[in-house]
Amino acid sequence: MSLAENKTAAISENSVPKDENLPGGDAPETPPEGERSYLQIFKSSATIAGSSLVGLVFSVVRNKAAAVWLGPDGVGLIGLFWSIIEFTQGLAGSGLLSAGVRQIAEANGAGDSRRVAATASALHWLSLGLGLLGAAILVIFALPISTVTFGNTGFAVGVALVSLAVLLRILAFGQIAALQGLRRIGDLARVHILTAVLGALCFVCLIWTFGKQGIVPALIIDAGLLAALGWWFARKIDRGLVPLRKQEITAESRAILRLGLVFMVNGLFVLGAAYAVRIIVTTESGLAAAGLYQAAWAIASLYAGFILQAMGVDFYPRLTEVAHDNQQCNRLVNEQTQVSILLAGPGLIATLTLAPFVVHLFYSAEFNPAVDILRWFCLGMMLRIISWPMGFIILAKNEQRLFFWTELAAALVQVGLAWLLVKRLGPVGAGAAFFGLYIWHTLIVWVIAKHLSGFRWSQINLQLGALYVAASAIVCAGFFYLDGWLSLGLGLAVTAACSIHSLYALLTLVPEERFPAMLRRFLPKAR
Repeated sequence: MSLAENKTAAISENSVPKDENLPGGDAPETPPEGERSYLQIFKSSATIAGSSLVGLVFSVVRNKAAAVWLGPDGVGLIGLFWSIIEFTQGLAGSGLLSAGVRQIAEANGAGDSRRVAATASALHWLSLGLGLLGAAILVIFALPISTVTFGNTGFAVGVALVSLAVLLRILAFGQIAALQGLRRIGDLARVHILTAVLGALCFVCLIWTFGKQGIVPALIIDAGLLAALGWWFARKIDRGLVPLRKQEITAESRAILRLGLVFMVNGLFVLGAAYAVRIIVTTESGLAAAGLYQAAWAIASLYAGFILQAMGVDFYPRLTEVAHDNQQCNRLVNEQTQVSILLAGPGLIATLTLAPFVVHLFYSAEFNPAVDILRWFCLGMMLRIISWPMGFIILAKNEQRLFFWTELAAALVQVGLAWLLVKRLGPVGAGAAFFGLYIWHTLIVWVIAKHLSGFRWSQINLQLGALYVAASAIVCAGFFYLDGWLSLGLGLAVTAACSIHSLYALLTLVPEERFPAMLRRFLPKAR
């Protein structure tokens, strides 16, 4: 498919097709803007949710295999190696993914197919060069990285080998940025689904055959699958649609790198903070405690992950296209916030309630101490869901300095809280630090968003936010102050009430004609 065809497809996704049966082929009446926006949010969220559901199933398989065959120490090793990969790709990747998405989305929104083509070509060559740079960094500094991370040089060979994973993942970033910037949601979902399925199968085979020695090869193969599948789907983007001069590609490369450096530095704050927290937990409580932290984080990220991923995949490019219009910008943020709370809220409260069962399902009885960490993470995730749409205003408006200082402050707050609380509470303190971070982050991002675009939460979002935060607090308080069965009963009752409320509220946002006739009788009467 050519870039012009991609552009047309992206535009037509948000338009109403003509009805050939009408005189002159006139289109039917266009739905209201807000209604179309909600439909787009539902469409992208449903697509990402589907791919995330597949990823969830195969994550259970991976986590269960690691828990049974490797134990908490092995899961801790996976978390530490993964932190090394993430931090290095963040350092070498120079914000390639985020900057590339923004540049392509901006050009696509302006209808500039030539610039889209130049940006796609620039991403292709930048990802290769930066990937090689990242791999070289890990190989050269394998010994000191092993010493800092694991306390000895015994893992230096493993650190050097995961340089291949860094190279392959950065190569994948260039392909994924092009797909995401053009809002090729279906192709992105296919990449993630196939990577999850094939990666899990390879992981299980390697861990079963080689035990802990299979961790590094599994991480490399996973990155290789992502790169190969990203290339397969992004190859449809015709970079040769228009003849491009070398100067055009060079200019776009410089623009991506300038913007990407800001994203890189800020990304390093996030990844560096996550890396530092894991080191604090490992140093204070041991490798098994790092495994508990990793297990709780993986579970907490799963359900909220598809909402946050949908924001980055679809909402961020859409917001970038209208970033110059504060009224449109604020409307999109409020709509995304409303849908995100309604979709994620009940699931997070259910995870809070059923934390012991969820931990046992995903891992094993050895991981029961992760339950309290998981509950703190869920509280933080609730605030994260509320605050993230506002944060995209900073990115869409390209406010680089504000973005830099906000992320730096967030990293310092998280690491500082972890350092204080892990000493007092053990690994649970790391979960409490995450919750504390998002209390601070929600407040500061709201102040910044109000300054940039005059943003205000809609009345419905103020009510929803208060309702779901209060519901989460009530469930958590029940586990502190009530007996086991009473606290479980309270949690299930709150989960059921929030689920029913969310379902009915979501149904009111979907046009009635979109439902089959047999289902319309069950729609809320308030419609």
